[in-house]
Amino acid sequence: MESKRETVTVAAPPSKSVSHRMLIGAALAAGDSVVEHVLESRDIERTADILRAAGARIERLGDGRFAVSGVAGTPAGGFDAPVSCDVHESGTTCRLLTAVLAAGKGMFRIHGAPRMHERPIGELVDVLRARGVRVTYEGREGCPPLLIDSDGMSGGATAIGLGESSQYLSGLLLAAPLTSGLTIEVSGDKVVSWPYVALTLQALEDFGIGFRVETRETPRGNWQADDWRTLREVRPGLVRFVVSPGVYRAGSYRVEGDWSNASYFLAAGAVGPRPVRVAGLRVDSLQGDRAMLDILGRMGARFERADNGVLVAPSSLTGVEVDMGHCPDLVPTVAATAAFAQGVTTIRNVAHLRIKECDRLSAPAAELRKAGVRVEELDDGLVVYGSLRSGGPAPLIDEKAMPFLAYGDHRMAMSLALLGFAGVQVALDDPACVAKSFPHFWNEWEKVRA
Repeated sequence: MESKRETVTVAAPPSKSVSHRMLIGAALAAGDSVVEHVLESRDIERTADILRAAGARIERLGDGRFAVSGVAGTPAGGFDAPVSCDVHESGTTCRLLTAVLAAGKGMFRIHGAPRMHERPIGELVDVLRARGVRVTYEGREGCPPLLIDSDGMSGGATAIGLGESSQYLSGLLLAAPLTSGLTIEVSGDKVVSWPYVALTLQALEDFGIGFRVETRETPRGNWQADDWRTLREVRPGLVRFVVSPGVYRAGSYRVEGDWSNASYFLAAGAVGPRPVRVAGLRVDSLQGDRAMLDILGRMGARFERADNGVLVAPSSLTGVEVDMGHCPDLVPTVAATAAFAQGVTTIRNVAHLRIKECDRLSAPAAELRKAGVRVEELDDGLVVYGSLRSGGPAPLIDEKAMPFLAYGDHRMAMSLALLGFAGVQVALDDPACVAKSFPHFWNEWEKVRA
C-alpha cells in the first residue's frame, strides 16, 4: 500500500476484556500464576482490588506484569461484616464479579459510582437467588448497591437472557466451575455482544476448565455438542453451556492487544492525513471489536493485515448500513467515522447502549451535531449523514475551541478526538476519563495528529 506521507505506528494497548478474565481466572486458581501484558487502567484496578479483598494475592512485578496467588476456587467474603467491593464505573467488574463472588463464602457488598447504581443487574441477581445465594438490594430494585451473603452457589440448570448484557452469561460461566456443575441456557428475545462470551469461553479453556456448548435446531429438539468457535449468532432457546466443576489451572498467561481501543487509530488512518499502523493486534482474535476492520472495509477504507497488526491508509469513505449488536463498544467510533463518509450510515441493533456509562446513542448524536453533522436517533441505533471532510489535524484543546462533552465516558472522549481531522477544535470537558480503559491514549494520539 503506497502513500505520499510517512506511516505512523502505534501499539495497541492490552485488551481490557481479556485482562479482566485473565486476572479473574488466575485469582480463582489453586497456586501461583504470572499474567503479562495486562491493561493497567481504572477498570482493571477495580477488578484486581476486589479480587485481593476476596483473598487473592496480586502483586505488580512491572509494566503490565502481575504475580497472582489464587484462592483455589473459594472467594472469601466477610462473616461479621461484608467485604467492600467498589466497582466504581466498571460494568464489566460489577457483572462478572457479582456472579463469581456469589459462588464464594461469606458476605460481599457490591457498590460503585452513582451511574453504576442506575445500571441494571436484576436478571443476574434473579438467577443467583434461584441458585441459593442471598442477595439484598440496598437502594433501587434491580440495581447496585447490593449485598451478597453466600454459602456457595448450587449447581444444576438455569437460564439467562442477553438482551441487556452478555456479561450476565460471562459472569455465570466464570462462576460455574466453582459449583457442582452448571448448565446455562440462553433465554430471552435477543442476543447482544456474543463475541464477549467467546472470550470468556477462551479463558475457561486456557485455565483448563471443562465445558461444552450444545445447540439444537428447534426449541423442542435434541441437544447436540457443537464447536463454540464456529458460532457467529446465537438464538435464544437453541444454545446452552454445560460447565463441569473444576479448579482453575495456575500458570503463565499473556493478554492480547485490544481491538476496541485500537479502533480509534484504525479510524484515524482512514480519515486522517497519514497511514496508521496499529501493532500488537491478532487478526484471528475472538474479540468482537475486530469488526472495526470489516466495517471500515465496507466503507471503502484501504487496509492491509499483517501477522502482528493492521495498516489503514487515508481513504474516500461511503456510508453503510451495519448491525452492531455484536460490537456495541464500537458505535461511538463508527458514528464519528461515518461523519466523514459520503452518504448515509445507519447503525442498528444497539438499543442496550442507552444503559452504558452514558446513553451511547443520544450522546454521540448530540456531540456530532455540534460539529455540524446531521444525526438522527433510532430506537435501536443512529443515522449519520456524512458531511465532514478531512483537512488534517487540529488542536485538541484550544481556548477558542468548541466545548464537547465526554459524559464521563472513555469511549465518547476517544471517538470525539477524530473530529480534529475535519478541522474541528475539540475541547473536551473531561479528557482524563480515558483512564478508565486507556490511560495513555492522549500520548499515543499525539503520534497520529502530528
